[in-house]
Amino acid sequence: MKKEGIILGGIGLVTLIIVIVAAVFLSGPSSTEKSSPTITDTALLLGDNDQRQTAGSPSAKVTIVEFADFQCPACGAANPIVKKVIADYQDKIYFVFRNFPLPMHPNALVSAEAAYAAGTQGKFWEMESRLYESQLEWSEKSGDDAKKIFLSYAEELGLDVTKFSESLDSKAGAAKIQKDQNDGYQLGVDSTPTFFINGEKFSGSMSYDQFKKLIDDRLN
Repeated sequence: MKKEGIILGGIGLVTLIIVIVAAVFLSGPSSTEKSSPTITDTALLLGDNDQRQTAGSPSAKVTIVEFADFQCPACGAANPIVKKVIADYQDKIYFVFRNFPLPMHPNALVSAEAAYAAGTQGKFWEMESRLYESQLEWSEKSGDDAKKIFLSYAEELGLDVTKFSESLDSKAGAAKIQKDQNDGYQLGVDSTPTFFINGEKFSGSMSYDQFKKLIDDRLN
């Protein structure tokens, strides 16, 4: 009887495990595993039209919005891939850059201000590239030392350095940068880089091939 009881108990345990496993598979993914809903609020996603930093064509079939932090190493690593995507697809996409300076990065705001100041003189993308390429040069500097480095970048890019400096000092881009960040929070952005491709959210860096597949799937 004792041996028989052990056998029956073992069978019962195996049956219980099978039932639990089957229940898990049949119930499908948990709510935390479901993807975020596609964003359809274009104004929230793209921001104000008169202050957008964009590449490509507004009438393109595919829109890519990036929320980024200039001091974020992952954003720096993603930038060459983003630039290749913009260069390869040109008017087949509409690319919009938006700021999302992270609190953990002390120079995130001043670097965003530097890009904004360059943008007022038509050189946003040039400054964006310069900031990412030289990220290690200014990331750990004090605010004043970082500003001096940004002024040297402005001179290299042929900007009016006086106007550039005045923009930094007055924090002329503060409202735009804050608007980007506030919209990002509403959209569920909590890390950088975060991309929205036709309103669908993708957090973290992606390879060029991953971008290509996502874009091509939406172009076809």
